[in-house]
Amino acid sequence: MIININQRLLLLILFVWSFLLITNAFATEETIHHPVAEKKFNAGEFIIDHILDDHSWHIATVGHTHISIPLPIIVYSYKQQQWHVFMSSKFHHGHSSYKGLALATEGDMKGKIVEVDEQGNIDQSAPLPLDLSITKNVLEIFIIIILLLWVFLSAASYYRNNPNAPPRKIASWIEPLILFIRDDIAVPSIGHKANKFLPYLLTVFFFIFFANLLGLIPIFPGGANVTGNIAVTMVLALFTFIITTFSGNKTYWMHIINAPGVPWWLKIPIPLMPIIELIGVFTKPFVLMVRLFANIAAGHIIALGFFSLIFIFGSMHWAGGFGISILSVTFAIFMTLLELLVAFIQAYVFTLLSAIYFGMATEEHHHEESH
Repeated sequence: MIININQRLLLLILFVWSFLLITNAFATEETIHHPVAEKKFNAGEFIIDHILDDHSWHIATVGHTHISIPLPIIVYSYKQQQWHVFMSSKFHHGHSSYKGLALATEGDMKGKIVEVDEQGNIDQSAPLPLDLSITKNVLEIFIIIILLLWVFLSAASYYRNNPNAPPRKIASWIEPLILFIRDDIAVPSIGHKANKFLPYLLTVFFFIFFANLLGLIPIFPGGANVTGNIAVTMVLALFTFIITTFSGNKTYWMHIINAPGVPWWLKIPIPLMPIIELIGVFTKPFVLMVRLFANIAAGHIIALGFFSLIFIFGSMHWAGGFGISILSVTFAIFMTLLELLVAFIQAYVFTLLSAIYFGMATEEHHHEESH
């Protein structure tokens, strides 16, 4: 069988990846049994630390040295009544305080910036500072925005300079997706008013799609769990809710307050159906938020769970770590390929449901006499 250059490159990448994972398993096994080390590998902490947001961008750990990108800390201390702006490296990965502030590394406050006293202990009486820091997810969002601007401005520039030429380069990749969202999502769901909502639908689709793809890349500038953060999905769902609410016409609100075809005893004296319809107005964006968050976070958790098996079996015996690494890497690769499909599907589902909500809000009913 003839193997081309691309297949050889893929096999080389998979081999190096497997080798690094096995090496890490051996290193973990040695660290756990080393007389100096006391803390054993905790799969739960390993997974949670990777999917949660952080005030620094961790790249790798070599021995006891953490290689990471420090990020700006921007906080307002209510206790000191002043702003503080500095880099997260001042905290030394949570091992020291700076200007009366510290990064909590355990407990309920883990990952948050807290006030500390002169002895370096958390000041429980002081309120949490107002944290406006550039975290890992925030930086990833900026990277996605820059990437989106580059892609769309490059495509627009190509069409501007070549109005009659067929799409090429970035334009040839971006045009089918734009037409797909317009012709298969926006127009069937919204109708003749689709162009009004198309800019938002295109923005939310490509933002989620790019965020999902970057989340699958294990090294900088990828690896941040943006759409697996419920705060991000909440804001996206809130945008859809606001647009739907303010775009709703008279017919839309009348169907909520006085739904046609419903028996009167479900409306009077207890407005049961109007209450249910009104609850549905808020549950729709809630479902959008939870669906995107749960699907993306679950994919990361499953993949990290397979990696954790290497460390768990490696802590028992090096042969166990070596044996399970082959199975773990195989399943991790399968999950990564599956997540590529999920990255598109979740962006599609969020955009489709948003378009359906917009269509319901702007639908015009013409009551005609039946023949």
